[in-house]
Amino acid sequence: MRRRWRRLASRYPCSWMEKAGRDLRLAELAAGEGFGEEAAFHAQQAAEKSLKALITAHGDRPPKTHDIDVLLARLERLGVEVGEEWREEASALTAYGVEARYPGPPINMEEAERAIDTARAVLEWVKEKLRELGVEC
Repeated sequence: MRRRWRRLASRYPCSWMEKAGRDLRLAELAAGEGFGEEAAFHAQQAAEKSLKALITAHGDRPPKTHDIDVLLARLERLGVEVGEEWREEASALTAYGVEARYPGPPINMEEAERAIDTARAVLEWVKEKLRELGVEC
């Protein structure tokens, strides 16, 4: 089963990245309309899905989680060096994966824009790591 997964996994990183790109675009559109919660949610989803693309590119199954720290830890176990320069900001996106979908304190546009910028940085980092593996999406 593990071998079969590795063979199939080579097809999935770009599918994950396509979904991540769509979520980033949805975050930008939501922000443009003043929907902070929705923008933050889709920013988190973009970062999450891009990290799952990189996990998949390494031949591993991505865990079913919205927790960015869990995904980064999995990448480190796979031998990917995760820089500290954006880790804290990326980690902060985790809260938007669930909390932003339900009633609660509003997410202001400054916070939403920061989430989008962070997601964009995560996607760019993942694209670079995928290129290093010979995966072009």
